Amino acid sequence: MSAPLDIEGPAAPPRSNGELVFTEPWESRAFGMAVSLYEAGTFTWPQFQAALIARIRTWETSSAVDEPYDYYRLWLAALEDVLTGLCAVSTDEVSTRAQALAQRPTGHDHRDHPGHPH
Repeated sequence: MSAPLDIEGPAAPPRSNGELVFTEPWESRAFGMAVSLYEAGTFTWPQFQAALIARIRTWETSSAVDEPYDYYRLWLAALEDVLTGLCAVSTDEVSTRAQALAQRPTGHDHRDHPGHPH
């Protein structure tokens, strides 16, 4: 079973020449988490798609003029919404983990990080 990704519309992931585009390592991991959890039967794709579209609409109507559109931040927020809605994870767990990750140094997971095997 593969996730039925939209090709067009608000929920369609960024693509270049038909290929998915990720600008940061965390984006591909967030994408993979959602697809893997869907494939494991944790939630239905329409559930995730509805949460993603809701997050995008909220961003469109309430974002600051200078706030850049960040598809994968909205993707990750939609995944959190679905998982907390299903009680698979609590809001407190998400917040605690997000705070811990935010305290990691910039660039800690980039491939060109010193000491990382190439």
